[in-house]
Amino acid sequence: MKPRSVVLFLAIVLGLLLIIGVAFPKDGISIGKIHLRFPQLHSLIEKPEHKNIDLETTTESQEMLQLRDSIAWYQFLVDSSELRFWLPKEDYFDPFWIEAENARESHQTVRVVHYGDSQIEMDRISSQLRSYMQETFGGGGPGLIPFRTIIPTYAVSQYCTGNLTHLSSFGDSTVVRSSGNYGPMMQSFRLHGQATVSIKAATQSWVDDRVKHFSKIGVLYNRLGDTMDISLMDVKAGTTFLPHFDGTGRSKAMFFTDSTTESIRLKVNGYADMYGIMVDDGDGVAVDNVPMRGCSGQQFTLVNEELLIRAYTDMNVGLIIMQFGGNSVPYLHPGQSISAYCNSIGKQIDHLHQCCPKARILFIGPSDMSTRINGEMRTYPVIPELIDSLAVTALKHHAAYWSIYHAMGGLNSMPEWNRQGLAGQDYIHFSQRGADLMGDRLATAFQNSYSLYCLKKKMKMNKEEKE
Repeated sequence: MKPRSVVLFLAIVLGLLLIIGVAFPKDGISIGKIHLRFPQLHSLIEKPEHKNIDLETTTESQEMLQLRDSIAWYQFLVDSSELRFWLPKEDYFDPFWIEAENARESHQTVRVVHYGDSQIEMDRISSQLRSYMQETFGGGGPGLIPFRTIIPTYAVSQYCTGNLTHLSSFGDSTVVRSSGNYGPMMQSFRLHGQATVSIKAATQSWVDDRVKHFSKIGVLYNRLGDTMDISLMDVKAGTTFLPHFDGTGRSKAMFFTDSTTESIRLKVNGYADMYGIMVDDGDGVAVDNVPMRGCSGQQFTLVNEELLIRAYTDMNVGLIIMQFGGNSVPYLHPGQSISAYCNSIGKQIDHLHQCCPKARILFIGPSDMSTRINGEMRTYPVIPELIDSLAVTALKHHAAYWSIYHAMGGLNSMPEWNRQGLAGQDYIHFSQRGADLMGDRLATAFQNSYSLYCLKKKMKMNKEEKE
């Protein structure tokens, strides 16, 4: 078709449409059940009327919409992702977040006590959680350590001399037992006379710098004799400090150095059960790593309730993490065996609630573990049922639950972690890289929870301001 013909055709079509637009009834016409309408000429020519828009209101509404979108995303992460928490109620961790946020302003240290089996030895997993908590809320130092090193840790080096007898609620038959006088680390050292403890900061370049400085030292103990002499030396400055005692002088002594230091020496003299040393820096959050090798998590009810109440109060504990179950897996069987174990765990959670009512409690079950089945390394058959039962138990006893099993990939994920160098040849324990990765994932789970808390708080404030 020639260009002139195309132009002529278009002109005819437009002319016909113009005629129809002028002649067509404004309200349209009906043909049977069909009603036809045609755009009026004035609607194509006239500009639409613009309304005045309150930009401030629109901006706020847009912000609220974005908050709702963010809340939905973080709600999914907290409730449904592989890093999710199982929670007894939606705002379960809120009291801890509030306390952590206010710690610096109120000049306090809020403690997270991370109990676990050999998976957390050497400060593994706890260290990543500590880094997140202290970066977010302030604080520093390696946290609570025993009077004498039982299991070495990357967080701090320690050397102790003196007349101390190790008492423990866990360990083999060579360990001396005591009638409940174990303290918050589930073990203690009975002092008969004098003892000296030297503590030095970690020097490894990959250790978080916040761990390498001390300025606030607390000594937890149960005085059994009439007197107790305690002093602290800042080795770097050569300065000796005398303690600030609590009301009775029977359970806690505090030291505050003039400036941060990397080396201290503590001297004690008396008759007492020494529960531990809180090595902190500044106000904020402290994360305590308490490994209990070989434990199944059933030792907490062995600790004297009155002593544990006093210790948790002196420590200002806001969150307790219990990471257990792996040591029981080879000996459990589906059904009654799992039920009996979970019932015992429920009693441990109840005991800790009784001893520290304000603290939130998080139970972390076992990771994937492999055993040889038909020539292949496969998940222990009991683990899936155990994971589900532990989650139900935690919720039933008003505790949260987090699943390392799901966080690492679930069924038969351990062989892949082993192949990538993230787990040991026993197909049970994480390598250092694997533990670091899992610590990061636990920290991310808490970060998601805190982000959701912050978004909800901001939306509530926006609504209140609008009203």
